[in-house]
Amino acid sequence: MNPSFMHIKTIFFDADDTLWVNETHYRNTERAFFKLIGLNEQDGIRELLHTEMQNMPLYGYGAKAFTLSMLETAQRILGAQQAAAVTAPVLELGKKLIAAPMELLPGVRQTLQELAPFYTLAVATKGDLLDQQRKLQNSGLRDFFAHAEIMTDKTPQAYLNLCRALKTEPAHTLMVGNSVRSDILPALEAGLQAVYIPCQDGWIYEEAPNTPLPDFVTLKNIQELPALLKGETHA
Repeated sequence: MNPSFMHIKTIFFDADDTLWVNETHYRNTERAFFKLIGLNEQDGIRELLHTEMQNMPLYGYGAKAFTLSMLETAQRILGAQQAAAVTAPVLELGKKLIAAPMELLPGVRQTLQELAPFYTLAVATKGDLLDQQRKLQNSGLRDFFAHAEIMTDKTPQAYLNLCRALKTEPAHTLMVGNSVRSDILPALEAGLQAVYIPCQDGWIYEEAPNTPLPDFVTLKNIQELPALLKGETHA
């Protein structure tokens, strides 16, 4: 086995854009929203992100918080009177986002089937509780996981709390996810190992900060994970 992973007993998986498609639905919703309020994509991304950053301490993450931020952005850009005319269409965009079809990423089910007999698997995600529970249920993957943790935010302490709840040592635990900011850096700070699998349509907020980064393993896709753990590929 690869020396870096020979002691791994437990694997935490991020959910959105690690197990199933998520951000693509958000990007499509954004484009429809920008068209609705008359903003080009560059200006729209800037204005909406500004609202989301201000609202994050109040609303957290997820489709409901995103919908509230769209409504607030529309009011700021259009003014209260004009924004009232787009309230119903924006709410409809939010509902469609919540009801977006479940699409597993390639190789996810096969990878979990291969790993489940040898490791304790858990979901470690963040976002709206009801929304994330619904997605996990609709994914058909629930039975692979010993535990599913839906966090308010991903911090080093949140990862340590999850390790404690599952009675696993951080050094024996691997975090797998698509966000350097949320999945990789806080997990490493908590003493876990980490594997980064980039996704196609990432959220700007989740991009790596402009600071020197510690070393971590990057894979092209989740299908490479079993071979890495067996030491058949080089980290």
